[in-house]
Amino acid sequence: MQVDKNIFFREATLRICGSLEIEQALWHLFIYIRDYMPSFEAHLHYYDPAGITRTIAMADSSGGKLLNLKTTYPPEVREYINSDMIGEDYIAGNTHKHPLLKYVFRDHHQLRLSSLGMFLVVDKNWVGGITLNARGNNCFAKEHLELLSLLKKPITIALSNSLRYQELLELKERLSDDNRFLQNELQSAIGKEIIGADFGLKGVMDLVQQVAPLKSPVLLLGETGTGKELIARAVHNISSRKDGPFITVNCGAIPEALMDSELFGHEKGAFTGAISRKYGRFERANNGTILLDEIGELPLEIQVRLLRVLQEKEIERVGGTEPIKLDIRVIAATHRDLESMVRQDKFREDLYFRLQVFPVIIPPLRERKGDIIPLVNHFIVKKSREMRLSVPPVLPVDAVDTLLSYSWPGNVRELENAVERALILNQNKPLNFRGIHFSDKIHKELPDIPTRAESMNLDKAMANHICTVLKISGGKVEGKNGAAQLLEINPGTLRHRMRKLGITFGKNRIKKDS
Repeated sequence: MQVDKNIFFREATLRICGSLEIEQALWHLFIYIRDYMPSFEAHLHYYDPAGITRTIAMADSSGGKLLNLKTTYPPEVREYINSDMIGEDYIAGNTHKHPLLKYVFRDHHQLRLSSLGMFLVVDKNWVGGITLNARGNNCFAKEHLELLSLLKKPITIALSNSLRYQELLELKERLSDDNRFLQNELQSAIGKEIIGADFGLKGVMDLVQQVAPLKSPVLLLGETGTGKELIARAVHNISSRKDGPFITVNCGAIPEALMDSELFGHEKGAFTGAISRKYGRFERANNGTILLDEIGELPLEIQVRLLRVLQEKEIERVGGTEPIKLDIRVIAATHRDLESMVRQDKFREDLYFRLQVFPVIIPPLRERKGDIIPLVNHFIVKKSREMRLSVPPVLPVDAVDTLLSYSWPGNVRELENAVERALILNQNKPLNFRGIHFSDKIHKELPDIPTRAESMNLDKAMANHICTVLKISGGKVEGKNGAAQLLEINPGTLRHRMRKLGITFGKNRIKKDS
């Protein structure tokens, strides 16, 4: 039979390299080459360096299918595999007598088979092989092997591409599975973290339940430390986007020069150092939610581009020419007074009105004191676990009174830090929070910041601070709750500074006051 080898090579290559689904590629190849050689089935094998051959696909007249048949060889066969003979293509008149095939096709022992085979070798390493089987013995001739050998490189490429493709699919599936697991864990954790959802934050959570199923943007307003990010996550986890990404952007933490690239991404070569395409935060949040925390820190020129995202649901990468459509939900959060910033031309009015479609005000901790003790108990358990304490410390009654009498200017974040500090200082003892009132009184009693240049003298500022602390300590310099202890300096050092600054104390103060 006369065969044009160029046509054979081209047509066979188009078929084996025409699909990443290796079972389909093998079937298309088999249907073509069976007209040139007497075969009823084809198998594609991958050799694992651990000494195992995996038959990953087979094809016959009915079609192709994926397999995962593992063949383990005894030591003497592994020696053959590592010998120089392994790279030579072969004709096996009887598969039962071939040193490798008798293991690979052990399930076909009831049949009389002959086989045509080709080793796929890269850099002198065996990576796999292809076999064509025919019913009966000695069915293949030398010219059949010569034809098959023409396809060594394209079949090797097809096998390599298929393996990489399968690895990619497995990694993608694993990533999706990890994402689903982490989202479930996060959703569970959110439910535990929002202490006060049925009490002090009930009004907030009612609003979250109303807005979560919608696509409307949400504006979270509240002081620093009130838990705006937790509320944003709750909106995401209750919504239909819960299986999508949740991307957080701290607008105040990104340098202005990098803001465009971080938010919208850039194309390769868009600027010096842009050696590859970068996907921005908005693009990564596609089909999910993006939280723009501290949105009041956004520069005005970025605010213009954000307005386009909200209105048109599209972005353009830096250096790009085509708009990219997005399906995202925008949640903005800030502790700043945006209305005042609009009046001062520091925040765009059109963006403000676009964001405040559904504002949610998160009350400070001092306005929901019923949540303080549940939060403290939660943080005691959480921090004890982190610090590997066998038994969480007890919260005594007097500590409860101290906690409830404090205004918590730093809100929940300050409360969490106070619990951690108390655990460090009072391990294996009942907790106390006596130190928290110091910062509260300082907050209330510190003098106004001077506006005159002459009032900004460092010695005068230090004197004012020491006087304030002396008021808190009742004029007491040394000892428990004395000014030196509150200032965390040596009493002798404090007295020396007071003399130098002209601050009276002790008997001198009594004489002066009298």
